[in-house]
Amino acid sequence: MIVTFEPGVDDATVASVVRQAERYPGVRPQLHRFDGERERITELHLVGDTHAVPTDDFESLASVRRVVRVSTKYRLIGRHRPDDEAFTFDYNGVHFGRDTLHVFAGLCAVDTREHIDAMMRALAAEGVVTTRMGAYKPRTSPYDFQGLGAACLPWVFELAGRHGIKVVAMEVTHARHVEEIVEALERAGDPTGVMLQIGTRNAQNFELLKAVGQQARFPVLFKRGMGISLEESFNAAEYVASHGNPNIVFCLRGVKTHLGEPHRNLVDFGHVPVVLRQTRLSVCIDPSHSVGRPYVAPDGLPDVFHAVGQGLIAGATMVLVDFHPHPEVALCDGPQALLLPQLPALMRYARKVRATYEELVALGAG
Repeated sequence: MIVTFEPGVDDATVASVVRQAERYPGVRPQLHRFDGERERITELHLVGDTHAVPTDDFESLASVRRVVRVSTKYRLIGRHRPDDEAFTFDYNGVHFGRDTLHVFAGLCAVDTREHIDAMMRALAAEGVVTTRMGAYKPRTSPYDFQGLGAACLPWVFELAGRHGIKVVAMEVTHARHVEEIVEALERAGDPTGVMLQIGTRNAQNFELLKAVGQQARFPVLFKRGMGISLEESFNAAEYVASHGNPNIVFCLRGVKTHLGEPHRNLVDFGHVPVVLRQTRLSVCIDPSHSVGRPYVAPDGLPDVFHAVGQGLIAGATMVLVDFHPHPEVALCDGPQALLLPQLPALMRYARKVRATYEELVALGAG
């Protein structure tokens, strides 16, 4: 059961409702506060056997907007009524919500300082303040390049600050990686911010999910699990939110199936509206790991561009895409990386598609 308070409710009133909820045996109240699309939201979640708890006891209170019984296990990130507000958050001067567009273009795996500098210089020229930089790389084979790890963090953070990059999406595979990022940022003077990325291979690494949920400093980019259902991925993302961090963006990155060829994975961007309908999270798309090939369609646009369009026209507000100054020497996923000269065209394309989506939504609403 979820009790949603009226906006501006004071702490004393909330505390009295919590005490009221504690009277019911077998019920554990959990208080959550987060930023919605229009207002700050306060919710009290009654966890446990709530069948015997009458909703009238809470609905009659002037401080309570509504009471909803929920059946889904992802009760915090879930959208339980059509008018439930989506999560939004501001981080390091960048706003994340369902009314924004952010392209996180960058290196799947950091290799040299020169390549980082070239990538970030290109982003700055396009007015882009977000990037992806892979320092820790879980790989299928133990003999493949695993990333430079903490050794490259000083380069990444220094150059991000120099080029005005405000948020760097960076995958972590262990709780100690979060500690290394914090230490490296502080040593560098906090020139940028980091969005912790949970990769598809760690989508059900529950101890890692708890760890990134328990810290409130960094937002989280959660990638859908490679071979698990969407519902299972929602429950995994709930681990992050339920441990204290609701600042999550859910990422679709293609699913592994024998139907994927000739692409690397079966592009699942048709699920964008499903995620928006069933959760309160914003949606990111990863066309690079979905398509995974440098193919160009007969119209002259790369398949990756078309995948970006498919995701954005469905309502995604964030794109995670691989670029590299010299893909032929990239140490990870070079064949799927776009070239720096393609960045201006991709940004024009993404912005136009997003604008078209907004126009179509406005027409539909009218």
